[in-house]
Amino acid sequence: MAYETVIVEIDEGIATITLNRPEVLNALNSQVFIELGEAAEELSGDESVRVVIITGGDKVFAAGADIKQMASATAVDVSTNVRPSLRTFNFIENMHKPVIAAIAGYALGGGCELTLVADVRIAADNAQLGLPEIKLGILPGGGGTQRLPRLIGAAKAKELIYSGDFISAEEALRIGLVNKVVPADQLLIEAKKMAQKFAARGAVAIQMAKTCINEGLQMDLDRGLQYEHKCFSLLFATEDQKEGMKAFLEKRKPNFQGR
Repeated sequence: MAYETVIVEIDEGIATITLNRPEVLNALNSQVFIELGEAAEELSGDESVRVVIITGGDKVFAAGADIKQMASATAVDVSTNVRPSLRTFNFIENMHKPVIAAIAGYALGGGCELTLVADVRIAADNAQLGLPEIKLGILPGGGGTQRLPRLIGAAKAKELIYSGDFISAEEALRIGLVNKVVPADQLLIEAKKMAQKFAARGAVAIQMAKTCINEGLQMDLDRGLQYEHKCFSLLFATEDQKEGMKAFLEKRKPNFQGR
């Protein structure tokens, strides 16, 4: 499918979605959210795709929402228009494939919130992340007040949200907001290396592990452990489990088929 605001490329089981509004620093508007969601759904249903990378390229990830579109909005407008972003974020967060955010330059507001729905975040050393909505008299409305505290803890999340300050890639790494910091010219190379590592693992097991983690975060420990046990048991009905253990005993690399 052809898109205007995102570019989709697939290479050896790894799909890369690149935000494509460079003239406005990849500002996120309703069209971006709709097309991003459609691309994610298309890739989710593509059995040849094992891992998805979301990036804005090597200059900027996304400098936030399109303020021109928002400035004259009413409460009713916002309630209606925010639905595509929430639907897209929720879908990406829970899609049955690993998602890596490759972050260069600014990842602010909705751009930062988009990185939060990825499973792993790799930042270029020139990245700056933040939720500056408070400076506009609003709050993060794309999941920032919910996902950020779960990721880095409530106290640090409150500091970032209340101040609206930007933080560097190194500070983001220190507080656990990103997993890794790399030189800017190595960002996509490193993201693809990690994607290749994930792609070589059992796709069904990764899907189950992702579901266990995401669902378990909404449960108390006892229910989470019960859910994990159920998923663990179900994996013993898969071909990948048989292949993985057979390969281990035969001292060779497994050839997982995602079944």
